Amino acid sequence: MSTTVVSTPDAPAPAHTFSQGIRKGGLLQVSGQGPMDPATATYIAPGDVKVQTLRTLENVRAILEAGGASVADVLMFRVYLTERAHFAAMNEAYGEFVSRHVPSGELPARTTVIAGLPREEMLVEIDALAAPAS
Repeated sequence: MSTTVVSTPDAPAPAHTFSQGIRKGGLLQVSGQGPMDPATATYIAPGDVKVQTLRTLENVRAILEAGGASVADVLMFRVYLTERAHFAAMNEAYGEFVSRHVPSGELPARTTVIAGLPREEMLVEIDALAAPAS
């Protein structure tokens, strides 16, 4: 089974020793992404979890597409939030994004965890596991 490292300038470069994504066999794992603008390498929208969620999902989508997948190929999203109080706003942004990118309505599975994140600016981090068709 071959392994392919997935990388794109359309998502933030990894800050540590990991890949943006790894494709192995029929699966593509996207590393956890945060609300960083890939063009400026800065975190965006301090305190606004909805805007941060949308930017984070766009970063995930860029890596999915670089790996030959789409949001519709995602089996599972894992969402990490710093505060339970952010759930409703994150969920609203997530719902808008997934509805736009999965028109079939066959929605991916999702887990949401309240956790500490590596950077104080981050209110959300999201990773994804996809099974691309090709």
